[in-house]
Amino acid sequence: MTKQASLCEMLNIDFPVIMAPMFLVSNEEMIIEAIKNGITGAIPALNYRTVDELRAAIRRIKKATDGPFGINLIVNKSNFLYKEQLKACCEEGISYFITSLGSPEETIKMSRKYGVKVFCDVVDAKYARKVEALGADAIIAVNKEAGGHAGPTPFSTLIPALKKECQIPIISAGGIGDGHGIKEMIALGADGVSMGSIFIATKEAPVSEGYKDACVQYGAEDIVLTTKLSGTPCTVINTPYVEKIGTSQNFLERFLNKNKKLKKWFKAITFMRGMKSLQKAAFSTTYKTVWCAGPSIEFVKEILTIKAVIDKLKSEFNEPAK
Repeated sequence: MTKQASLCEMLNIDFPVIMAPMFLVSNEEMIIEAIKNGITGAIPALNYRTVDELRAAIRRIKKATDGPFGINLIVNKSNFLYKEQLKACCEEGISYFITSLGSPEETIKMSRKYGVKVFCDVVDAKYARKVEALGADAIIAVNKEAGGHAGPTPFSTLIPALKKECQIPIISAGGIGDGHGIKEMIALGADGVSMGSIFIATKEAPVSEGYKDACVQYGAEDIVLTTKLSGTPCTVINTPYVEKIGTSQNFLERFLNKNKKLKKWFKAITFMRGMKSLQKAAFSTTYKTVWCAGPSIEFVKEILTIKAVIDKLKSEFNEPAK
């Protein structure tokens, strides 16, 4: 059944799962393990400080495995390295892009020349129709239960709406923590799923033990939205530190975020400042902790290897209906 899912056919994988790109979490070892165990994975381009580092990472993955993997690109003006990242990834021969936070038009045009597929993050049918018209190969349907920058609509409403409006494959992102959830998404009409938070608490993840332990100890009810990291609502674990600092921008931050002349620069500065906070938290356990995760950490009960997580997903998926 899963082999017939469109995502499996598109990428020649055994199980229709993308290990979602996670800022400061996704690394080469995780991607390689994902591929070896029958799924695919993507890394944010911004996990690398320079384009040369990004090229080197792509080459290391390709040397270790011949399976498909992708790069997540921020395609708006806040990403000053966007065009260089796009060119490098195409030249190095990645399998697909996942585009976020902007128009994918330029990415799609260049990718066509290199045979690279383009999957676009969308949160509603209006934008999905736009990216399909531009030539996207698939839609990443980011729903209300997603980690990171979540959408406004629950998957139960979003997937049927997109199936009605679009002809290209739909990959559901958000709220999936086990094999039963994957089966539910496919039954609802999804052609594959994107899962991130359940892979944070794995042996291969490069983040601190404190971050991993938090994914085990906290649950769905502990996930809150904050605008302090990037200016755009982002899901984080509601640690004591997050409770202390709050989750909303102050008056000055809100004003600058809405000012037409300053908006682009303020968003870029806010993003970089927020990402530095995440970087510090991801690799060390301190009182000042801002850990990004989604509601699916509800399903994380222990720290496992990526192989063990994927084996568990497959086993749950293949369990007979009760």
